[in-house]
Amino acid sequence: MLGDHDVGATLAVSDFEAAKTFYEDTLGLSTAMAMDGAAIYTSGNARLLVYQSEYAGTNKATAATWAVGERFDSVVDALRGKGVAFEHYDDLPETTREGDIHTIGGMRGVWFKDPDGNILSVVEQ
Repeated sequence: MLGDHDVGATLAVSDFEAAKTFYEDTLGLSTAMAMDGAAIYTSGNARLLVYQSEYAGTNKATAATWAVGERFDSVVDALRGKGVAFEHYDDLPETTREGDIHTIGGMRGVWFKDPDGNILSVVEQ
């Protein structure tokens, strides 16, 4: 039923203007549609809805992941250059970490937070 359709992530934020700066300027996403207190961004073939909500930042798990393939190292370096601070998770099973980069079953990844604490990740897949 839904397997033939694209899926997108939805992220709640408390300060839409700060989020807009982060998603547009820091992450480089393009706006597909803008509304009062919300925007839909394009990222590859996917969509990301960012909207203002009193429940922002309450998710303690990864909310969105970008699979960037062989561009992983350059994307991580570009994010670092934009001031993104990466999270370190030393308690993940079967995971090793070298600097900011975690390796899980041969897949490398990093995690970081938006201004509201939504957890985002980039993986080499």
